[in-house]
Amino acid sequence: MKTLVTGGAGFIGSHIVDALLAAGQQVAVLDDLSSGSRDNLPAGVPLHVVDIRDTAAVAEVFATERPDAVCHQAAQLSVSRSVREPRFDAEVNCIGLINVLDAAVATGCRRVVFASSGGVLYGDVTEPAPESTPANPVSPYGITKWVGEKYLEFYAREHGLAAVALRYSNVYGPRQNPHGEAGVVAIFCKKLLAGEPAQINGDGRYVRDYVYGPDVAAANLAALTLGDTAVPPGQLISLNIGTGIGTDVNQLEAVLRQQLSGLLAATGQSATLPSPGHGPARAGDLRSNLVDAGRAAEVLAWQPTLSIEAGLEATARWFLASR
Repeated sequence: MKTLVTGGAGFIGSHIVDALLAAGQQVAVLDDLSSGSRDNLPAGVPLHVVDIRDTAAVAEVFATERPDAVCHQAAQLSVSRSVREPRFDAEVNCIGLINVLDAAVATGCRRVVFASSGGVLYGDVTEPAPESTPANPVSPYGITKWVGEKYLEFYAREHGLAAVALRYSNVYGPRQNPHGEAGVVAIFCKKLLAGEPAQINGDGRYVRDYVYGPDVAAANLAALTLGDTAVPPGQLISLNIGTGIGTDVNQLEAVLRQQLSGLLAATGQSATLPSPGHGPARAGDLRSNLVDAGRAAEVLAWQPTLSIEAGLEATARWFLASR
């Protein structure tokens, strides 16, 4: 089976590429490299540097690669940017998705796995939300992810695609891009390793469900390789991918700072890291968001493998080694 991974040179996408290759699958990548990097990809993986908003270029990639499945990770992923630039957010997350789906249909691609977002779709929730929770997105980013699922459902029904939307909670881990506004763990690692204080927005009591990137890749691999009985053509299956465990930003920063201090001390480097600073609250941020991934355990036989502490340590080690 050949899978085309859009956004495959990025943080989550490159972990999916690794998982597919380890499973013996053929892989090609489409990425505009706006946040991804060629360095994230193993040698020999075909990379098409294309913006998903470019209809003709996307169609050409599909015509060249003729994938059996597409794993659509390419997206505008900043909540705050979506608030400032809702048109750009919609162009990437809606028009870009339609371009991918049209090209998939035109070339006989039969399965689509879509990166959706449980982290914004359900709005403010204080208990882990199952997939039956009514959608209540409050940011343009959340709105376009919800619209994306509805488009995917239409294409599945109209064209007989087997479709899975994976509703990620807050994903973190090695290779996460620390530049920009998304990816608080990566941003904090970069700041602390530069000897600068991590900047916490507002009071820091924003609770999130943090899930480790390679665990998310494993969920994508399962969704791409399950048989038609589990993922029937003509239907969309939406599944939460998270841990159901909440951590607020203050706790996150404290654990990460402690772990980086320990790692630095173990290598004989200065282990004194600055305490965090505080800035204004970010527009569009939810107070609390958690997802219930019980259905993913049933359908995909998937569950997270790393605790937040173990995942943060692995991430801290990677950022320390790659600085």
